[in-house]
Amino acid sequence: MTELIDRTDAAAETPVLEELSMQQAINRALRVLLAEDPNVLVFGEDVGALGGVFRVTDGLQKEFGDQRVFDTPLAESAIMGMAVGLAMNGWRPVPELQFDGFAYPAIDQIVNQVARMNYRTRGAAPMPITLRLPSFGGIQAPEHHGESLEALFAHTPGLKVAAPSDPADAYGLLLQSVRSDDPVVYMEPKARYWDRRPVRLSEPTDPIGTSRIVRPGRHATLIAWGAMVHRCVQVAELAAEDGVELEVLDLRWLKPIDAAGLAASVARTKRAVVVHEAPLTAGLGAEVATLVTEQCFRDLAAPVQRVTGFDVPYPAGPLEPQYLPTIDRILFAVQRTLEY
Repeated sequence: MTELIDRTDAAAETPVLEELSMQQAINRALRVLLAEDPNVLVFGEDVGALGGVFRVTDGLQKEFGDQRVFDTPLAESAIMGMAVGLAMNGWRPVPELQFDGFAYPAIDQIVNQVARMNYRTRGAAPMPITLRLPSFGGIQAPEHHGESLEALFAHTPGLKVAAPSDPADAYGLLLQSVRSDDPVVYMEPKARYWDRRPVRLSEPTDPIGTSRIVRPGRHATLIAWGAMVHRCVQVAELAAEDGVELEVLDLRWLKPIDAAGLAASVARTKRAVVVHEAPLTAGLGAEVATLVTEQCFRDLAAPVQRVTGFDVPYPAGPLEPQYLPTIDRILFAVQRTLEY
């Protein structure tokens, strides 16, 4: 189901195909970035000797030293404030906050400094900061360890937002994010860290803001990002047993959104279902549904459906499976849109 992204080993000048988990793919991308640019710094809570709570930064401090990969105090606002100061002095910071829910104390820095500084200084102080944020649910963690903050970040002018769904995109999107002179919130789906897929380790070719078709279809388009892409592929496989061919579109970039890619897919299938983990009200799915309606109004055969989390705080542990969009809920939405 997953398309291979063509990566190239610069030394051998031949494609290198490896089976990597998303965790390993992100680690590999960080190694490339640290090696190619001495101004790249990786820092955060326990990212050094421990290698991060999910071991994503494992081995980086040993290879690049504790001046470029280092631990910080458990103070998210200080981490992001330090990133701003470093960026203003020519560095390319890649801070990590251990869990998405821990980003709340740093919202002041992210919204009022990281996102605004380039605008405020008329381009004199660009913010080439990539905030790595283990995001979303699926691991039944305690409170504040599973959140879906994409709508908050996408709503903030000045930020780009990326959300990979598989190891290949985790590698390529991180290279693009860190090399960008704009601040990027890079949302890593925790539930997919251990997903292993073949990855071609070469340069990304799709521009920033490009979606991709994971599975082609003709009866309806399932639109998702992060871990929900995998769930939508499962739904498409089940629907195919009944002769329903569902197209699965991975948005990948949540800001900027690939409006043209969305329109092209839905114009073909005539129907759309948006799936995300965040609560329904004012979720990013509403923006996606509006874009689809604006651009495909004459093509749509049914209203755009949304399958989301519920309008309650993100639940902890045992209740999480009831909160996240299930295969049955998505199939029911597909059935509703096909009945028009």
